[in-house]
Amino acid sequence: MDLLRQLRHFTVVGEELHFGRAAERLGMAQPPLSQRIRELERELGVELFDRSRRQVRLTPAGAVLLDEARELLGGVARMRELVARAGRGEYGTLRVGVPPELPGSVLGAVLTEFAALAPEVRLELREFTTAEQLELLAGHGLDAGLVHHPLDPAAGLDSGPVIEPPLGVVLPRVPPLAGEASSGGDITLAELAGRALVTYPREAAPALYDATLAACRDEGFHPVRVSTARSPEVMLGLVIAGHGVAFSHPAIARKEPRVVWRPLAPRAPLWRLVFAWPARAPHPAVAPLVRAATGILRGHEGGALAASVPGAESAARPWNAVYERSWDERS
Repeated sequence: MDLLRQLRHFTVVGEELHFGRAAERLGMAQPPLSQRIRELERELGVELFDRSRRQVRLTPAGAVLLDEARELLGGVARMRELVARAGRGEYGTLRVGVPPELPGSVLGAVLTEFAALAPEVRLELREFTTAEQLELLAGHGLDAGLVHHPLDPAAGLDSGPVIEPPLGVVLPRVPPLAGEASSGGDITLAELAGRALVTYPREAAPALYDATLAACRDEGFHPVRVSTARSPEVMLGLVIAGHGVAFSHPAIARKEPRVVWRPLAPRAPLWRLVFAWPARAPHPAVAPLVRAATGILRGHEGGALAASVPGAESAARPWNAVYERSWDERS
């Protein structure tokens, strides 16, 4: 017989101090129960009950074991519950990659929404480029990541719905384009002709980098020079210094008074994002994460979300609303 079962039987006898009542409580006959307590005593090398009188009493060794057994059995029950909850995605740690350009206002909204859905799951956020995240996801170094779309079908990843955040151009707040853009109108790629471009390094997201430059060329914007920056702060510094314009989301530029952000006209390059996770043995807390994050990043699109994540429903605050509020504070 396993030790845990022996301890459960012993604990009931120790609480009842009566083998008949203990057997009834355990749903078993009294002789097998008495035999199992004897087996436990032989295994431990001590007597646990004083049977010399008409009343059963715990020996000093039995009293110590009763306290320890209760604590041990309580710990085992807690362990079983935590393991079961972790298996349902309700407890534990979720390692999530996020891109460097993700605005703090958006990230904060995602964290708040996820905490409401899974309050006892700790999000371990790590800032990585798309290429770095894909490598970590493949090796199970991350449980999920917000990466640029599309994904390589051979990567062995599943993904949620595609997210298309608002994209615009960051310009130094000087004439001619910044002055013209101050009216709030869209800017076409053709209007950027003759300017340099600041963008993220190609190794960070090769497919996105190539698609962006191709879209620029197709619309008549041939950058005279391409500079790269891994972080939004460096990108803003290069724009301020006149090293080029940059494509970005409005919240990235909202705290820097020396730049201006304006939306790009239709047919501008789209920077699509998607949550991805290992297709094999995915972390169970990925579903509530995607449910929370997509509600923030994408808005009310329950049909698309439910198709990608079983049981998912969109949350209440859309990505666009967060960004538009960020830009309104600047305007």
